[in-house]
Amino acid sequence: MLTARLHGIADLRVGDEPEPKAGAGEVLVRVTAIGICGSDLHWYEDGAIGDAKLSRPLVPGHEGAGEILTGPRRGERVAIDPAFPCEACRACRAGRQNLCYNIVFSGHGVTDGMMREVMPWPAHRLHPLPDTVSDAGGAMLEPVGVALWAMDLGQVPFGGTAAVVGCGPLGLLLIQLLRAAGVSRLIAVEPLAHRREAAAKWGADEVLDPTPVADPPASAGSPVSAASADLPGHGFSAYGVDVAFEMAGNDDAVHIAMECVRPGGRVVLGGIPGSDTTTFRASLARGKELTIAMVRRMGEVYPRVIDLAARGVVALDPLVSCRVPLADASAAFADAQRRTGHKVVITPSA
Repeated sequence: MLTARLHGIADLRVGDEPEPKAGAGEVLVRVTAIGICGSDLHWYEDGAIGDAKLSRPLVPGHEGAGEILTGPRRGERVAIDPAFPCEACRACRAGRQNLCYNIVFSGHGVTDGMMREVMPWPAHRLHPLPDTVSDAGGAMLEPVGVALWAMDLGQVPFGGTAAVVGCGPLGLLLIQLLRAAGVSRLIAVEPLAHRREAAAKWGADEVLDPTPVADPPASAGSPVSAASADLPGHGFSAYGVDVAFEMAGNDDAVHIAMECVRPGGRVVLGGIPGSDTTTFRASLARGKELTIAMVRRMGEVYPRVIDLAARGVVALDPLVSCRVPLADASAAFADAQRRTGHKVVITPSA
């Protein structure tokens, strides 16, 4: 079977490998669609993500859909939940399976992921897909779940206000969910023009460009970063939203999120920094007495996201800007790196 395997930084090789066998409690799944996530790009560009480093050639991919090939559910279309918690540790017993001490996660560490034609996976982590949800849409359900979990952590009051800083696919999905949840005003902040256009299309009331601007002529005339203290020309601090979501994975975005939120508000950090560090001005966060929530993948939300997708609450297929066969996986990663579209999907059956 055809498999894409990451051997090192930017060293993704596609080749034939023996078809795997299903273990106890597992079934074989024919993978039909895999989305490329920002965390996949971290593996590809850095050979690591957070404190996890590439220790052996790894099959990437954790956003997927497929068709069950073996067992009593054979022929069933499914969304593949990439997380397999142990259900026995303290976190699992507390109902926080996404924080499992022993979690197995597709395409992470030593666990091969979904960028292959056939994969074994625990049957109980395969969720039936409605006929109204496409294979690509099924692959998009994992980022919808992360966006929904971020929104849960944000505790946005009904009729409240929110900001989304970073409008890649995850940010755009979050915008749709926030709008459906009844926010009264929604601000989006994004440096790329095509993403700003998409943010407005999918529900943002106001879309801001954080690109550095020049001071007025009377000043020294040097460029001012969007991460500066007073943000001239932008006025992020004037928005005073109830909750700000940072979905970009860099310190400038964290600063803007903290500027956007009201005193006593909440900031949700969902972006993954490339350096495994996040820094912010303590005086800003302390002066507003902000509550900061960190996102770790998602909780047990797949039934909710499948229902949202089936009812058309979130647009999935329109976010897919590029479909690439598995044989051209390297080209798919190159396309995702350029960030000229939205979601890149690999289709092993193409």
